[in-house]
Amino acid sequence: MTDLATENVDTTSASQTDLADYATNQLQNTTKKSECQVGTVDRRYSLWNFWICGLFLKILLFPDYFSTDFDVHRNWLAITHNLPITEWYFENTSQWTLDYPPFFAYFEWALSQFVPSVVKEDGCLDIVEVGQFGWPTVIFQRMTVIFSEILLYAVLQYYINTTSKDRRTQSFIVATSIVVSPGFLIIDHIHFQYNGFLFAIFIASIVTARNKNYLWCAAFYSIALCFKHIFLYMAPCYFVFLLRAYVLNFENFKFRSYKDLLFLVKWSHLLKLGSIVIGTLAICFSPFIFQMPQVLSRLFPFSRGLTHAYWAPNFWALYSFADKILSIIILRVPYIYTVITRFISSPLIPSSVNEIKERVQEASNNGSKGLVQDVVFTVLPQIPPKVTFFLTVFYQILAVIPVLFDPSFKRFIGSLTLCGLASYLFGWHVHEKAILLVIVPFSFLVVLDRRLLVSFMLVSAAGYVSLFPLLYENADFALKCLYTFVWCVVYFFALRKTTKLSSSVERRVFFMDRLAIIYICLLLPMVLGIQFFDVMKWKYPLFEKFEFLGLMTYSVYCSLGIMGSWIGISWLYNFDEPLWES
Repeated sequence: MTDLATENVDTTSASQTDLADYATNQLQNTTKKSECQVGTVDRRYSLWNFWICGLFLKILLFPDYFSTDFDVHRNWLAITHNLPITEWYFENTSQWTLDYPPFFAYFEWALSQFVPSVVKEDGCLDIVEVGQFGWPTVIFQRMTVIFSEILLYAVLQYYINTTSKDRRTQSFIVATSIVVSPGFLIIDHIHFQYNGFLFAIFIASIVTARNKNYLWCAAFYSIALCFKHIFLYMAPCYFVFLLRAYVLNFENFKFRSYKDLLFLVKWSHLLKLGSIVIGTLAICFSPFIFQMPQVLSRLFPFSRGLTHAYWAPNFWALYSFADKILSIIILRVPYIYTVITRFISSPLIPSSVNEIKERVQEASNNGSKGLVQDVVFTVLPQIPPKVTFFLTVFYQILAVIPVLFDPSFKRFIGSLTLCGLASYLFGWHVHEKAILLVIVPFSFLVVLDRRLLVSFMLVSAAGYVSLFPLLYENADFALKCLYTFVWCVVYFFALRKTTKLSSSVERRVFFMDRLAIIYICLLLPMVLGIQFFDVMKWKYPLFEKFEFLGLMTYSVYCSLGIMGSWIGISWLYNFDEPLWES
């Protein structure tokens, strides 16, 4: 009996050992398969075909309109090529002075080294008040945008390849929606800028954050910031995320005394992170260490007005519109002013109706004349820079607080989107082109839950349509409308099909969804109506008196969509906890 019992025990032990070995082998095989799935190259998800097709389209656009930004960058090529580095931020022969951070100046210098002799003879590298150039310069500068944009394709291809196989289709849709974005086509390849190249570096920081390569995330963000200071708006989100995810250690932390706080910080991680950020900034700005006041005055020109020549569709566009409507109503019905003064008094509003009349007549720029100096409101209170700064910081703080408690990638990218929205809606002298700072990070977020799709549709549709006034010539009307319409149809449908259906879908407000779709559909008749108005100005002189009306309509209507998107994602971000669970 003893031998039999021993034999049974040995058999059982052997069986358990075999089972454990089998389970271990299966786990290892599964891990290897998963590792193989991440990082493999699948031709179905290649962006190469998109680059080739886009290349032909962009070359066809060479003869198209280009903005004054073209001469801006031509002048920067000339400055960095002809002058010593100490004079870059002082040169002011042209009004298009250098006002980007030093890394971008180095980039312009590098491009200037490849300027062919025929392009030099064309006037590309001449420091003059107004550039005089021809086709050789146009072709060269257009090609620099195309080739620098290769970095965007490379970064997004890496993003696709490092995504797990079950999510690779979603990543492919995100990547292609960015590379064929109407924003990059309109702003970079027609209007003329280098946003594709710059956002490639910014996207690299997002991708490395997803892959938990926090040091690379910090490095790429610091580099992006040194190329274009608009990324400074995202600094609070990066600071809190990297601090919480990489520097602070709350595992098994118990507070017994203040000495315990010393063990909360991973000091070696803090040293590495700080060295990368400070080192990058030092490399960027050290050549200008004795010229920092001049450099900073170029980077942050607060002498410009609250709004740009064409109101960016944000909160201040609605504020400016309300001021105009109130001034018209009060001047036509003075009794309205009497009613208002019962609740609000000077200095919040003018002390009399006559003062409103004087402001209307004497204001050098009431927000619609195309100038960029300070904006004067006729009825509503004036807005100083500190008010916009306070509002932007306030809403950004609300966006980064949840990241302190949950430093997941989903929370990080949600916070990044809201930081971009806060800066766009409440910032000082915001350009309409800054909407890319919202749409690009939102593109990485929307695939994580279908409830985010409506907010994404609102901000992308309204944001891209708000760029239409940049291409004001009639020849571009069909191109910008058709291209944006096809993009919206294709990617809104693709995202709806590939994003996961939330288990808590009953919490969605379907009325708001339908309202958003109606709003998006009405964008098309708005654009067609404004175009009809512009075309008929030559026939009806009365229309010329209201030439600003089309731009105002773009600003106000698109503002409503972007504000609605901000309200929707803010609600989900702050109050819908299940959505953010990993």
